[in-house]
Amino acid sequence: MTGPLILAFDTSAAHCAAALVSGDRVLAARAEEMGRGQAERLMPMLEEILAAEGAVWRDLAALGVGIGPGNFTGVRISVAAARGIALGLGIPAVGVTGFDACAHGEPRPLWVAIEAARGMVYLQRHGADTTDTPDLRTAAATEALDAPLRWLSDMAPALLATHIARIAGERRHLPLPRPAPLYLRPADAAPMREAPPVLLP
Repeated sequence: MTGPLILAFDTSAAHCAAALVSGDRVLAARAEEMGRGQAERLMPMLEEILAAEGAVWRDLAALGVGIGPGNFTGVRISVAAARGIALGLGIPAVGVTGFDACAHGEPRPLWVAIEAARGMVYLQRHGADTTDTPDLRTAAATEALDAPLRWLSDMAPALLATHIARIAGERRHLPLPRPAPLYLRPADAAPMREAPPVLLP
């Protein structure tokens, strides 16, 4: 291994994906398609990747984690795992958005699109030196952009995890906050409408 060892993972969609990089080398990148069960599969997958490369948790210099946008529960699974592992190992955990992961290594300017519900898309423009705030627009808006467009859905999950690992390696020395889910819209769950039960003395 010729550089700091970075482990990254993502469960923001119907997959469980992870990658291990050392410097410029991709040591492992794996993804499994799954609609549910990421919470049970994530840790065994990470341990399998480390073991296959003869590494242990203490060898890691940093973690990278996909923070969304994406599946509400899936994003929370990865973020909670990253926080817990980082705390236990005393290493940084770097949260990376799907927008940044998709744009990584691409010429700028560039637009990244992430599908939303009801025929809408989230768009973010990555300029040469600046990155705009994600914006919710109609799908038709993707036909009149001033720069090339990349869709996150076109990126293979294993490559997504690899890009997250590379970005984490670049940012691991920055004073970043703990990873937190990126929610661009409220959760679909609604609060209970029924009155709470009355507690009798």
